[in-house]
Amino acid sequence: MPQEALIVFSTCPRADAPGIANALVNGRLAACVNLVDAVQSVYRWRGQVETATETLLIIKTTTDHYDEMERRLRALHPYEVPEIVAVPIAGGYPPYLQWLEDTTRP
Repeated sequence: MPQEALIVFSTCPRADAPGIANALVNGRLAACVNLVDAVQSVYRWRGQVETATETLLIIKTTTDHYDEMERRLRALHPYEVPEIVAVPIAGGYPPYLQWLEDTTRP
């Protein structure tokens, strides 16, 4: 049975993004990570409204790899409470989804 594919979103400082992406892909915890630079974030933190320019990581992985991917992402991430939001992929081009699954196999 094919694994369920996931897209995981996380934002981080620009300087940290390539290292995080490479670690996840090299560790086969993600098939691909897109880095979307210069995302403007507005959020509340410790009672204050903050703004930041960040890089958005769009991480493609599977449910089988999610727990380890999250652990690795948390270990590499500089934020005290990083954004890590997983969304199931409800459908997609079958060859791409197969590639995603195959690429994350050891």
